[in-house]
Formats: sequence, C-alpha cells, structure tokens
Amino acid sequence: MINKFLATKKIILASKSPRRQQLLKDIGIHFELRTKDIDESYPDHLQENEVALYISQKKADAFKNDLKEDELLITADTIVCLDKDVLGKPLDYNDAVNMLNKLSGKMHKVITGVSLVSINKTESFSVTTNVYFKSLSAEEIIYYLGHFKPYDKAGSYGIQEWIGYIGVEKIEGSYYNVMGLPIKEVYEAIVKFS
Repeated sequence: MINKFLATKKIILASKSPRRQQLLKDIGIHFELRTKDIDESYPDHLQENEVALYISQKKADAFKNDLKEDELLITADTIVCLDKDVLGKPLDYNDAVNMLNKLSGKMHKVITGVSLVSINKTESFSVTTNVYFKSLSAEEIIYYLGHFKPYDKAGSYGIQEWIGYIGVEKIEGSYYNVMGLPIKEVYEAIVKFS
C-alpha cells in the first residue's frame, strides 16, 4: 500500500520544525528536507479556521515550481486560536508571557493546515484539536520560558515539553496535531494520494 506509493515518489518536507521532521521519521517515511523563508502573513478577512490552511498553501506555492515528476511535497502550518484571536509564534519573551497568560485556565484550539503537492495535484486539509490548560502560575510560566524557550512554537508552548506535562488538563483530538503535524491524517493522505 504505502510502500508501493513510496517506491515511486520522493517525499519532500518543506519545514524547519524539528517536531514535524521527527514525526515523519517515526512512521518510517524517508524524506528530503527543503526550506525557504516564507512570509507567514495572511489576509485579515480569513476566519481563524482558514488561517493555517492558507499559510500551508502559501508555503506549498513557494516550492511548487521546483518540484520534479517523482516528488511529493508536504507543507504544514500550525496556529493556536483563543476565541477569535490567532496566536502564532511569539515575538519575544514578553509576547510569550502574554500568550501563556491568555491561555491559562482556558480551552483553545490548535489548528494545523497541511498541503500535499505534486506537479499535477494539490490536496490540502486541516485538523483541529481542543486543548484545555489549567490555571498557570506566574512562577510556572517564568520557569517554562526560562528553561525551554519556545519561541519557535505557535502559542508559545510545546505540549511535549514540561508545560504540557504539568499544565494541560485534557485534549480533544490529535495530540500530534498539537505538536505540529497530525501524523495519522498525513499518513492516510499520503496513502490515498496518487
């Protein structure tokens, strides 16, 4: 099934995220890494559930003309949504403190948009997970930011790190989506892609 498809395709992951790279490796997919600096801005009129998909497709567009016949490109973008606010990666320490204070004691959504692209076809989808944080103390936030420096992560946190262990009360949906790649859904999309 997947082995026949992978025998004819070279997988390209266009992501600087070490979590995405590890998740693909962990399911046995061999891939080439390609990266570019992409402007991750988006139009203001987009609904929060459209933003990650838009940015994922924008990333894919930046690589599409470089693809060869036998290549399958994977791009992704993850955002955190609290009510109507979209939280991307923090600008600095103070921005990270503000984000974690906003998330403290509340439920937020983590949305990842994924695009699979060949020279003939593009398929995109998004996955949403609800994450419930306990009320975080100022000391917990300061400790986390000082020891883990999550400035490359949407919402200023990684669920697989210390703050996820002590701060996340429950999730509804894919844990790996919160890490940055809904790996089950990506696997299924690769299997079906032809």
